[in-house]
Amino acid sequence: MKRWRWIVMLWVLATTQVVAADSIAADGFWTRYNKHPHMVAVDTTFAAKEAAREAKKVRFIYNVDFTTYFDNREYHAPYQTPQTIFNFRLSPEVGVRIRDGIGGKHELIAGVSYTQRLGGNWKDVQFDPIAFYHFQYKGFDLGLGAIPYTRRIAPMPDWLMYDSLVYMHPNIQGALLMYQDKRGYVELMCDWRGAQTAERREMFRIMLDGQYRYKWLIIGGLADLNHKAGFAEPNYEPVMDDAHLNANIGANVSSYTPFDSLTIRAGYIFGWERDRGVNENFYNHGLIIELYANWWFLGLKNTFYYGDNQQPLLPRNPDVALGDPFYQANLYNRTDIFAYLYRNSFVNFYFSWNMHYDGHSLQHQQQLIARFNLNGIYHKDQLLRGLFDK
Repeated sequence: MKRWRWIVMLWVLATTQVVAADSIAADGFWTRYNKHPHMVAVDTTFAAKEAAREAKKVRFIYNVDFTTYFDNREYHAPYQTPQTIFNFRLSPEVGVRIRDGIGGKHELIAGVSYTQRLGGNWKDVQFDPIAFYHFQYKGFDLGLGAIPYTRRIAPMPDWLMYDSLVYMHPNIQGALLMYQDKRGYVELMCDWRGAQTAERREMFRIMLDGQYRYKWLIIGGLADLNHKAGFAEPNYEPVMDDAHLNANIGANVSSYTPFDSLTIRAGYIFGWERDRGVNENFYNHGLIIELYANWWFLGLKNTFYYGDNQQPLLPRNPDVALGDPFYQANLYNRTDIFAYLYRNSFVNFYFSWNMHYDGHSLQHQQQLIARFNLNGIYHKDQLLRGLFDK
């Protein structure tokens, strides 16, 4: 009997960390859905004060986002580098919010992302300014300036954005336009990654992605263009382009199973890479199948890819292909087994053991990632999304 008593006590303690929701919030492809509310208390005084603050015409706003990540990569593939990344990123923001007469919200926000390599010193520090104008009206959102990537509705897929870049490239530099309602979302991003000088290439990425949901059905897709130009005179480098189209269809069957989340989708990827210096074109095709399952504090995410090398120009220039180098393989499978160590509306702390199979050998990666976001305190009906949407 003592054993069962301990199991019941641990179950109660764990479930009190879960913020329950009766509906599925748009959170990219992977949903955060809890079908079994447990011990959720509503602080009516806090809610009333927050409603009063939101009603003010002019309001001072602030936020702090902190992420620390330990990433150990036991890679032995020809196109990967074994290494351990142990950093933290602190991103404070301050600003002002103004409500107009038709219900729109106008925000002017400034801050900085301070990234520090643990074990290093001031020479290893990276500062990235945050400064943008944000407009919101009903389901529309517009951001102009240097905008944190965490404000995107959907995280970038691995085959388009390598996790090393996610760590060290925190901001969209340009524009982010989004629309979202209960049927799905669409977002358009322009990330101007390089202002041309004699030492810096001109580079930018434009991406359009969206998703439509009807009951359990999910239909989505994206279009992406990554353009790398040359340096200013007198230096010269050939122009290269990396473009992708992706269409996918899937099913969210969470409500029909004992799982908190169970989603699967399949998609087709078409890639086009061009080296204008030698007038050479590469056309790449591939099939990708993704599965996400989450029960209580445990989760599984599996991605299977079969097709052509999606990064044929990567050996010529690392700024052309920005996705995970594993997608140079014709067959690639990634399995993430993860556990939430603590998760609520303002903290997401998880451990993930990731296994990569490239058709020849099995590679291992361990991630311990914690994210804190102060704004989550005011959104207790949502769970904070971690890096890489776990």
